[in-house]
Amino acid sequence: MARYEYGGDEFIFVELSEEMGLEVNFQAMAITEKLKEEELPGIVDICPSNASYMVRFNPDEIHPDVLIAKLQHLEETVSIDDIEISSRIVDVPILFDDPWTNEALMRFRDRHQDPNSTDLEYAAHINGFDSKEELIKAITDSPYLVSMIGFVPGLPWCYQMVPRERQIEVPKYVRPRTYTPERAFGFGGAFAVIYPVEGAGGYQLFGTAAAPIFEKEQRSPDFKDSLTFPRQGDIFRYRSIEMDEYEKIRETVEKGTFRYLTKDITFKPKNVLDDPKGFSEDVLGRLYA
Repeated sequence: MARYEYGGDEFIFVELSEEMGLEVNFQAMAITEKLKEEELPGIVDICPSNASYMVRFNPDEIHPDVLIAKLQHLEETVSIDDIEISSRIVDVPILFDDPWTNEALMRFRDRHQDPNSTDLEYAAHINGFDSKEELIKAITDSPYLVSMIGFVPGLPWCYQMVPRERQIEVPKYVRPRTYTPERAFGFGGAFAVIYPVEGAGGYQLFGTAAAPIFEKEQRSPDFKDSLTFPRQGDIFRYRSIEMDEYEKIRETVEKGTFRYLTKDITFKPKNVLDDPKGFSEDVLGRLYA
């Protein structure tokens, strides 16, 4: 059962589930999309999350109890079977086991569960893989749903579109690092992320993204309309690359000419939930056709 809470005078927080999954994320998308469509007076902002959402409102225009009643009605009447999600399939090149994140993670082994291994080796071991190469293959074999944007501007929380028993899961560091390189590709819980900027962090580090997901100067064509690239509902395919391709991509980024390989797509959550393997194959086929 969903939990509704007041957040001061201007916010309502709704937790649909304590457990994250594709179905509950689709439900949050469906409810918040319907709320946007209804254009209720007094609604200032709507922010969907992994398994919850928050609504900012003007209490002079709508009473919080009236708003909660409306949200409860949407919870009861909105079905994920009724929505279509318009998004993009995106090829996201990742240099796994790169020298920069390796240098960073080795500085903080005293904060890690296994000081004697790298993050990739540790994650491969606890997920039952015989090698880090097998883990990398499992990460890149299936696409990810960008389930929310947050923590820092543009950071995509990505949930792999596979059955629950195939989810890769890793704990965060015992104590966070004080440094994480810009564009580091990491994993925490069941979520893959790319760190938009340099900063602290506690996710296991597996590699580095060749292209930015945040561009303050907005030089590249993909950032013309926004400082950030990812959008909730995007489908990311993390693709493993070698150093030579990484360096070529970095050259185009520096020149301001880089473009992500993307394809527009419209899909129904039911297609993903009923046949995640078939959906993944279809998505990758479209992206690289």
